[in-house]
Amino acid sequence: MPHQLEDLISDSEDELPSGWEVRTTEDGKVYYVDHTSKLTQWDHPRSGKRKFLSSELPFGWERTEDEEGVLMFIDRVNNKSTYVDPRVAYAMTQERKGKIRFDASSTGMEVLRGKDLSSKTAFVTGGSSGIGFETCRALALHGCHVIMAVRDVNKGREKANKIKKEQSYVKTLDVIECDLSSLSSVKKCAAEYIEHGWALDMLILNAGMLGNNSYELTEDGVERTFQTNYLGHFYLTKLLADVLVASNPSRVVILSSEAHRFPNLEENPLDITRLPISRQEYWPVLAYNQSKLCCLIFAIELNKQMQPKGVTANAVHPGNLIHTSLSRSSFMYKFLSILTMPFSKSVEQGAATTVYCACAPELNKVGGFYFNNCCGCEPSEQSKGDQQAHALWTLSERLIAGIS
Repeated sequence: MPHQLEDLISDSEDELPSGWEVRTTEDGKVYYVDHTSKLTQWDHPRSGKRKFLSSELPFGWERTEDEEGVLMFIDRVNNKSTYVDPRVAYAMTQERKGKIRFDASSTGMEVLRGKDLSSKTAFVTGGSSGIGFETCRALALHGCHVIMAVRDVNKGREKANKIKKEQSYVKTLDVIECDLSSLSSVKKCAAEYIEHGWALDMLILNAGMLGNNSYELTEDGVERTFQTNYLGHFYLTKLLADVLVASNPSRVVILSSEAHRFPNLEENPLDITRLPISRQEYWPVLAYNQSKLCCLIFAIELNKQMQPKGVTANAVHPGNLIHTSLSRSSFMYKFLSILTMPFSKSVEQGAATTVYCACAPELNKVGGFYFNNCCGCEPSEQSKGDQQAHALWTLSERLIAGIS
């Protein structure tokens, strides 16, 4: 049996009076029919607002005709049908069009509500826990082919299966091993991705760690926080650059942090030539802050280089002190995140800005910016400037030179 209209628009901000019906034109305009007076109008009969629809049907829906040739819509996910355009359930008022649609309370699922990502492919680092997992979940539940890059493949498959069990229609979830603290692992990961022949519409560089309690070098001789949060992602992006270009328009979303504003104990600007942080200067928080500043500088510079080729890059701040596995290396951070849990974002909310930057249609061809709470915001002065960006790029190329 077809859906009733109420089933589709029960969450609408305003209900219709008795005797009224909502309809849509072929080009997606919303209008209202008064069956009593036999008149139609563009304005909602109660709110007086006009609404517009997305250009695409929600995931799982398709247009068809009934036996009499009347247009109808089929929900393949739930095996139901309706004569009401399902986009009406996600219609937005014209007064909200072009304005901020989401904020700090929004979740990744809310940002993607009504979207069909079945033609898209996303590669997410750190996809087996925290914000990365929620990012993968939100994308996959909207039809996206998601590849999860994880250190522990068994854990990654377990988490992928968890998403698949949530909804039976989720089929395209793959897992690849990638340890960002090992450049050889990053190289192997990229080679495996390319070998599969997957497209790359969204590269989401999410994985990260807070600084270890003590100074530690990776097998590549690089301070671990710097390599895990920044350098491994720089190398991965470089290796997948051709795939990004071939998939254009494509997007790169890099997780930075508001912590990027405090890379030193003093107000002195960060000296790129002194990166990664030395053993003598090491402090877990500073190592983390400096790596996140590098992520932001990288996003801005990457966009300058890649946007002419159809690839845009933006950096995001997911939220402050979100309780995730990020704190696994720091007792202090773990304590603070537990203490502030009632006041900080959930991981679902933490994923919102990431998926917004990866999918929002208004961000087509928009790059080189820093986003917080699904809204562009001003980054620190230290993240700007070609000289800083070129110095960091040169340093990064030198650090990966032995692997290439």
